[in-house]
Amino acid sequence: MFPLKDAEMGAFTFFASALPHDVCGSNGLPLTPNSIKILGRFQILKTITHPRLCQYVDISRGKHERLVVVAEHCERSLEDLLRERKPMRYPSYLAPEVIAQGIVKSTDHVPSEKPLPSGPKSDVWSLGIILFELSVGRKLFQSLDISERLKFLLTLDCVDDTIIVLAEEHGCLDIIKDLPENVIDLLKKCLTFHPSKRPTADELMQDKVFSEVSPLYTPFTKPASLFSSSLRCADLTLPEDISQLCKDVNSDYLAERSIEEVYYLWCLAGGDLEKELVNKEIIRSKPPICTLPNFLFEDGESFGQGRDRSSLLDDTTVKLSLCQLRNRLKDVGGEAFYPLLEDDQSNLPHSNSNNELSAAATLPLIIRERDTEYQLNRIILFDRLLKAYPYKKNQIWKEARVDIPPLMRGLTWAALLGVEGAIHAKYDAIDKDTPIPTDRQIEVDIPRCHQYDELLSSPEGHAKFRRVLKAWVVSHPDLVYWQGLDSLCAPFLYLNFNNEALAYACMSAFIPKYLYNFFLKDNSHVIQEYLTVFSQMIAFHDPELSNHLNEIGFIPDLYAIPWFLTMFTHVFPLHKIFHLWDTLLLGNSSFPFCIGVAILQQLRDRLLANGFNECILLFSDLPEIDIERCVRESINLFCWTPKSATYRQHAQPPKPTSDSSGVRSSTPFFSTECPDPPKTDLSRESIPLNDLKSEVSPRISAEDLIDLCELTVTGHFKTPTKKTKSSKPKLLVVDIRNSEDFIRGHISGSINIPFSAAFTADGELTQGPFTSVLQSFKGKVIVIVGQVAKHTAEFAAHLVKMKYPRICILDGGINKIKPTGLLTVPSPQI
Repeated sequence: MFPLKDAEMGAFTFFASALPHDVCGSNGLPLTPNSIKILGRFQILKTITHPRLCQYVDISRGKHERLVVVAEHCERSLEDLLRERKPMRYPSYLAPEVIAQGIVKSTDHVPSEKPLPSGPKSDVWSLGIILFELSVGRKLFQSLDISERLKFLLTLDCVDDTIIVLAEEHGCLDIIKDLPENVIDLLKKCLTFHPSKRPTADELMQDKVFSEVSPLYTPFTKPASLFSSSLRCADLTLPEDISQLCKDVNSDYLAERSIEEVYYLWCLAGGDLEKELVNKEIIRSKPPICTLPNFLFEDGESFGQGRDRSSLLDDTTVKLSLCQLRNRLKDVGGEAFYPLLEDDQSNLPHSNSNNELSAAATLPLIIRERDTEYQLNRIILFDRLLKAYPYKKNQIWKEARVDIPPLMRGLTWAALLGVEGAIHAKYDAIDKDTPIPTDRQIEVDIPRCHQYDELLSSPEGHAKFRRVLKAWVVSHPDLVYWQGLDSLCAPFLYLNFNNEALAYACMSAFIPKYLYNFFLKDNSHVIQEYLTVFSQMIAFHDPELSNHLNEIGFIPDLYAIPWFLTMFTHVFPLHKIFHLWDTLLLGNSSFPFCIGVAILQQLRDRLLANGFNECILLFSDLPEIDIERCVRESINLFCWTPKSATYRQHAQPPKPTSDSSGVRSSTPFFSTECPDPPKTDLSRESIPLNDLKSEVSPRISAEDLIDLCELTVTGHFKTPTKKTKSSKPKLLVVDIRNSEDFIRGHISGSINIPFSAAFTADGELTQGPFTSVLQSFKGKVIVIVGQVAKHTAEFAAHLVKMKYPRICILDGGINKIKPTGLLTVPSPQI
């Protein structure tokens, strides 16, 4: 959108016609209210941008089918040019074919067979009337009432020269004769009675009058979209003296922001559309008792209700004052509107006047999102970073870890997912019209997908859902449509409602990263492996809860499939998904496991106190989940989880790196930034699914153990040494081989608890020299190392039974470490 500049914002309201309450559609469901239909169709108007058109900004739905439209508002209009203060009369501008058609109402259950004549050529007639009025300096048909005006317009079919007849009727024939010939010719083209002979707007633009006027105006070129193959800076223009932007204390910096941003900040600063309209008496309240009918039949038909004049159309536009917003931002310095991206800045925005922003950044997310000054700084920062995408991709990731401003969420998600290229051309090339077998299932699923949201429940929303889903199915012939894909599409479509191509591109990038092969025709092996790893994550982080759920037989297969197949969009409303996915998109493909565990831990007390039947009932209607707490705890769980503990052989293969040295990345080990690592000789090996299911605790790779033990290798794998600095959590390596094997070589810092004598007949840990050490590390990462896989799995399972958290097994056992030269041999005692 263009900057606000010297324009203002205005609001006007109207009512959509109400539908009967006792009529259902062909699907048996209640009819969609007309106000929701209008709300969906209105969205496309927000995309129409031009320097000489007022910008539509927003539409909101109120009670009783009321709609309020917010748009760019200019005080000076054609009214001012004509210097008259009487209202405009819209019927005067209607084309004859629109008048002849009359009023036609169509309903959902009885579609109109005769198409409405109104169209682009009708607008050409209206343009002609406006140009005629401007040319003669007066309004037409002021001496006639509305019915006479309409009759007169219809009689123009019988005249030879519409312009002369209109001029004679209004006593301005002399003025018309003095007009330039090219202007008269233009008026005649516009006011051609028959639509078939009337030119279109494109044809009208070829008239010579426009060729004479066009050089006086700078041609408008619509800026290239963010995600396109076009050069975005091709038509970039800069102020003549950019150095003065931040020096002029009288500059209206807010006016340089887009009208969309200004309206969003206006709402945050306390702006209330309904209150503004009430104050101007556009909305009038009426006591409910005064709305009762005088006579009522038993079948519901009523009589004697007076017409509520507040429901009649009032085209008055109420100007929205920006005083409250400007007062809220009065302490924001000019440099905040032009942040420097190359400087080393902290994650927090700054203010010259105070430290309120730094304090606001530590507040809960929901409070930050309602803080006007904080959101202004974040919106400006993200706007500049996104304009520099993909060059500033790393800085976008960095700032997204602080928070993502809701207004910029759609584009920011696309950047985090790495969307690039000519996405519109790719989307347009996909056949979304030819019928396919999944059409029926898509039609069934869409009316059940997040229909509490007015935008997604509108017919326009359903049509967009259908196109995006079909585009994904058609463009992925190796995958199939599974129920839940519609829920997965919903967040992307909501955020990019007017950009289906971007919604499709985001969805296409999201699924391979987090749901690789989930939508195969036979996905049972993928789902089963995923749920098994999730079960191991529960045991790793909360062994007590894992033990209880396993004892009552409440396995993840019974509740977690909808969670992961839809990435929680099937169980949470959109406003919670937005906050959840803001963090999810910063993590790798294993982060959803941590979200699942965090949800269970919020329900922990109720789960531990109940049996199988009660747990089934609990999850049939999931209780309220504190999503901010869930995000916070998910990050903590993710940071405690070794990378390879969530290894899946059916996960997306890691992308090849340009580093051929074989040295592992120095990215912090427990970090939400880390990508899935490439496979090496020390990586985890795939094992049969049945073997994976038999193990309670997860396995970790040898390379992860080396990192976790903070070992470095020098002198051709001869002497392992500790790293000098560490930010990783402490861990303990428990070697369960017999003492003789342990003495021959072991991992530095490990303790030896032989498996053969580790536990008593009652399953308790045998007291020994290292028992106290093991107990002191309870709560830290404990890695079980052995030579027989079955023994390590049993040892780990015993510890889980004893409620030891963060227990894992070294994949491949001690034999995986031997080739590295990292085993230590103790010095002989003298």
